Amino acid sequence: MRMTVFGTGYLGATHAACMAELGHEVLGVDVDEAKIEALSEGRVPFFEPGLPELLKKNLDSGRLSFTTDYEKAAEFGNVHFIGVGTPQRKGSYAADTRYVESVVNELVPRLEGQHLILGKSTVPVGTAARLQEIADRITAQENKATVEVAWNPEFLREGHAVKDTLSPDRIVLGVRAKDSEAEDTVREVYEKPLAAGSPFLVMDLPTSELVKVSANAFLATKISFINAVSEVCEATGADVTALADAIGMDERIGRKFLGAGLGFGGGCLPKDIRAFMARAGELGADQALTFLREVDAINMRRREKTVELARQALGGSLIGRNVTVLGAAFKPNSDDVRDSPALSVAGALSLAGAAVTVYDPEAMENAAKVFPTLSYAEDVEQALSQAELVILATEWKVFQELDPEITKQQVAGIAPKRETDVNGQGQTPQPVIIDGRNCLPRSTWEAAGWKVLALGRGNTLKT
Repeated sequence: MRMTVFGTGYLGATHAACMAELGHEVLGVDVDEAKIEALSEGRVPFFEPGLPELLKKNLDSGRLSFTTDYEKAAEFGNVHFIGVGTPQRKGSYAADTRYVESVVNELVPRLEGQHLILGKSTVPVGTAARLQEIADRITAQENKATVEVAWNPEFLREGHAVKDTLSPDRIVLGVRAKDSEAEDTVREVYEKPLAAGSPFLVMDLPTSELVKVSANAFLATKISFINAVSEVCEATGADVTALADAIGMDERIGRKFLGAGLGFGGGCLPKDIRAFMARAGELGADQALTFLREVDAINMRRREKTVELARQALGGSLIGRNVTVLGAAFKPNSDDVRDSPALSVAGALSLAGAAVTVYDPEAMENAAKVFPTLSYAEDVEQALSQAELVILATEWKVFQELDPEITKQQVAGIAPKRETDVNGQGQTPQPVIIDGRNCLPRSTWEAAGWKVLALGRGNTLKT
């Protein structure tokens, strides 16, 4: 099958390469010439494990190509995916859908014959119907094409996007009528994953649009729930990780997404829950989602708490103190720093007067664009060399596997800050690490001489 994918950012580039891997002929389309040039040369402009190899393989096979030419795209195939961004609108919680609308406005006048447009972007409910109205108006004027708009939302997890596309845990299709021909076409598109057992759910357009934002809202709520409980744990000296293990054994609850810590970030969850609230308000159902405001607020408070924990660990003041933040991406296996809790904490520490050094295995370049005034180390050892306080803010495997004994030697930069004991002898302060993700083997680190502080584990503040 021949198909186009409009938008070659994270979603679009991944979808285009994976559709080619499934055996289709795919043309990726974008107005950004730099993106198209990079992808055409086999360079992925972001970090996603497995995608560079998939891109090169399918470019070499001839099944995948890229262009900025809408005329070429209109002639290429009869199935068109929309994977452009829907960022938060400036001055509002609402999603900005103008890029999605632009694709329809630019593409449809160029079409001839019968075509299917499949939306993958996360959009406010009602968007698909509006796009169908736009397409119908254009085709009525041009009288050259018949266009159906259907919705096929994405459920990608950054760091696992290739697997999630090739072997999805569900395929959702929203159609405007029961007699829609879109189902047969989409079954052909996803023939291989369907044959491998991926569930296929067909529903109306509004329901399909609500699936993704509802899923993200639920995940955000679950994360913020355990972080709200962690605030109570901090006040009582309880251990939120042990608590999460216990309640997670209830099969109705489950342990996933009950990791207390710095909370969620990225380009999806924060934006999507805010857009969901905004759309509910437009529909007159604003009271139904008011709880999401507190979900958002809890999430942001965890960042503030981490900065306050750092201030306490350094004796009440951050001014002039050397702090190392391990992590800049919002999650491991990604270079995405959009609304990153790690980078937010690093920036807040710097604004409070600390000398902040950041290291991340993949996100350094993107982080430097957002916070150019921070210091960025070339490796973990350099990042730790002058640290008086270490904060693990993104749970990269390389950070979780640090040897506490070796790491203690690498933070020898704390030595110039020696304090004098009552006998007048120099005394090296105990090294301190804030485990912002509750992912370190705490007992191992404490046995190596570290003081380990962590969100939701109030007893760690005791000496």
